[in-house]
Amino acid sequence: MRVGPVTRAAAGGLARRRVQTIVTGLVLLVSTGACVLALALLADSSTPFDHAFAAQRGAHAIVVVDPARATAAELAATRRLGEVTAAAGPFAEVTVNPKQTGQGGGPFPMGPMIVAGRASPGGPVDDLTLQSGHWASGPGQLVLASDPSPGSGISVPLGTKITVGGVPAEPTLTVVGIASSVDSSAGGWVLPSELAKLRVPGAPPAAQMQYRFRDAGSAAAVRADVAAVTAALRAGAVTGSQSYLAVKSQEASNIAPFVPFVVAFAVLGLALSALIVANVVSGAVVAGYRRIGVLKSIGFSPGQVVAAYTSQAMVPAVAGCLAGVVLGNLLAIPVLGQAANVYGVGSLRVPWWVDVAVPLAMCCLTGISALLPALRAGRFSAVQAIAAGRAPRTGRGYAAHRLLGKLALPRPVTIGLAAPFARPARTAITLTAVLLGATAVTFAVGLSASLNRVMNGLNHASEPVQVFVPPPGAGVRVENRGQHVTKGSSARPGRQPASSQRGRGKPPTLAEEERAITTALRSTPGTLRYVEETDHPVSVAGLSQQVAATAFRGNATWTGYAMISGHWYTGPGQAVVGTGFLTDTGKSVGDTVTIVSGSRLVPVKIVGEVFDTDNNGIAMITDWQTLAQTEPGPMPGQYDIGLRPGTSASSYVRALEHRLGAPYGVAVNSQGSRGLPIVIGLIGTLTLLLAIVAGLGVLNTVVLHTRERVHDLGVFKAVGMTPRQAIAMVICWVAGTGLVAGLIAVPAGIALHHYVLPAMAAAANVGLPASFLRVYGGWQVVALALAGLVIAVAGALLPASWAAATKTATALRAE
Repeated sequence: MRVGPVTRAAAGGLARRRVQTIVTGLVLLVSTGACVLALALLADSSTPFDHAFAAQRGAHAIVVVDPARATAAELAATRRLGEVTAAAGPFAEVTVNPKQTGQGGGPFPMGPMIVAGRASPGGPVDDLTLQSGHWASGPGQLVLASDPSPGSGISVPLGTKITVGGVPAEPTLTVVGIASSVDSSAGGWVLPSELAKLRVPGAPPAAQMQYRFRDAGSAAAVRADVAAVTAALRAGAVTGSQSYLAVKSQEASNIAPFVPFVVAFAVLGLALSALIVANVVSGAVVAGYRRIGVLKSIGFSPGQVVAAYTSQAMVPAVAGCLAGVVLGNLLAIPVLGQAANVYGVGSLRVPWWVDVAVPLAMCCLTGISALLPALRAGRFSAVQAIAAGRAPRTGRGYAAHRLLGKLALPRPVTIGLAAPFARPARTAITLTAVLLGATAVTFAVGLSASLNRVMNGLNHASEPVQVFVPPPGAGVRVENRGQHVTKGSSARPGRQPASSQRGRGKPPTLAEEERAITTALRSTPGTLRYVEETDHPVSVAGLSQQVAATAFRGNATWTGYAMISGHWYTGPGQAVVGTGFLTDTGKSVGDTVTIVSGSRLVPVKIVGEVFDTDNNGIAMITDWQTLAQTEPGPMPGQYDIGLRPGTSASSYVRALEHRLGAPYGVAVNSQGSRGLPIVIGLIGTLTLLLAIVAGLGVLNTVVLHTRERVHDLGVFKAVGMTPRQAIAMVICWVAGTGLVAGLIAVPAGIALHHYVLPAMAAAANVGLPASFLRVYGGWQVVALALAGLVIAVAGALLPASWAAATKTATALRAE
């Protein structure tokens, strides 16, 4: 087979069909970029903690030691143990009670936090990822963990001043960086020389050693490794430890609800991209049938025809794929950054094999899509190929033209609406492409609305302001490893009592504090209602772990808990519980459980299942009088406040802080999942990308159709068709297809929504209230039904304008 004629034929085809070549390259560019992003999300959504743990050389165990009982030489010797493959430390650490400046100028407690001394973020173990700012380089500087107090919802920007209470002079630290530790080794880091002034007088010193072990695949193996380290040191040197498996379990629970969403959109993106590429490339070859007939008439063999048209498709495809890899990686930087924040890992990257596999797969798909119609055309005779390229098969579309011609519609509109019936195969592919794009839009709208309701349910948006009650004469209770225990403990995140340094004089009693708070609430304009709340740890028969039972003093039906089944409690001795509670105890709504607190046993009837993800859904909510029977009884923790319509939460906080004074923590409610807003943002990004790909598919179809019908267009113009009528006709070529696709996409998108959202909830071990699924209103359904039409019209506008601008003589002379 001679190369010269084939190369010249391919180059001539590219030059003659510049618009088609550009469209093909552009479609491959966007489709490849979408596939790179989608496949990267799929890959990174599979065990993201393991990927980040390996990349950041996470510690299999963090061992807390007493420096007074373990010398530096003894700790260094543990690095040489047979079980240890790498170690870092010792890093001195302290547990502090930081206070951030509140919106009203007063200090706002952040909850207990571990601060470690490190000279740099890197190291052989626990290689920290600096997300913003810089590492501490001088006194008074703090690098904060991306989630310093898990579950608290606290967001601290760079430059924030944080006061450390309970220590002499109450030093102030400035946040200069935000970093992420895959093992949650600390809530913040300072230079080692800074720790002395952060330690409470009389508090024993502590330091952390970080180890990677040869065998750490199970909890028993990690315990054995820690035991070997403990045995190598003097008795009492090891005061605590944390296994990476506990952090991994908690992170897996946190990300589980989001994985089905990411997978659903990634699969949609891959399917849509592959379909569009096949449609574009095969359509380009079919559109060149007439020129294939000309080539055969001048002596081209079937093999030369196949080679010429396959090469003609591959040139823009290769260029588009290479550019698409770059585009995909650029798009992946912010998207994977957001996904990393959702998954709670330091960073996510596009795997190298994705950058190799996607362009190769796209090129193979392009080659196959071009080869099949080229082989078919190669078997045609010259006359058959020219006839096939000139017009659709005889008889196709005539019935549609006759039927639509009887309607009281302008003739350009009926011609356009009947055109898809002449090319049923191409119309079916276009309909599928638009259908997938419109389905993605319908799914995204519903998922966004549902996740907004989930977020409101988790955030308890009806209680936008909270006042934290400082227990008189008591500091903040610190359990074991502080931050690490909070992540997996039974204590309810974000609901811990505030602690503050009281002024000189006799501390107020609880009764005096409560009277002061209620008086301030009643006198502050904007207060609609309030209720007192506490979180009281109790044991429940049938559960191995304690439950932070939430109790309200007063009417709490307005606090924003969504009911899955049953009803809200109506008096003492009743409770509503989370799905995880029912799962772990084997109980159902209507059953009775026994609370064990001290020496008292309190029977409680479960009257409802509530949407609550705290502690993996192992939550109980009851009346204050129920817990008053326990030993010890409940202590006031906070007041939840509902505001009158139109009241600004931030302004209200400033006014209430002014009335209450510094000892009380007043804040805008910021609890809930930090991942949901990011996921909602991801929905918008991926939906826009899928809609663009679908629109490009429509653009390609209309360009092909316009090229095929250019002679007919010239005839229409010659008999008086105006440019506006030409635009209307071209748009109507795809308008009917887009409308049909939109009508099919609405039930398809709703069905996908009703499948994915419960899967997300089941992965998080929570039930789902029916109201979270009923998010599609009547007007939304009508608007979404037009999504396919909008995508189709948007893709047709450019070639429609080109058709309208084409001169009559030019169109009549065209092939």
